[in-house]
Amino acid sequence: MYTQEKVYYPYISPHDPCPQMTVKLYSTPPELYISFQPPGLPQFSPHDALRYGTLWPALYSPYEPRK
Repeated sequence: MYTQEKVYYPYISPHDPCPQMTVKLYSTPPELYISFQPPGLPQFSPHDALRYGTLWPALYSPYEPRK
């Protein structure tokens, strides 16, 4: 299973005067890992589909705000 949360380590020059973040996090959408909609994909109930914003659990991408 692929994770939607990715980690990136940017290059930090030894001559860079500004302090940099050593680790950057970013999120990738689940559509990147599903090239086409396979038949028989599980579906949320109508109530849950409205709550999660998608009919298919495989395309659900939770939003977690960063502090």
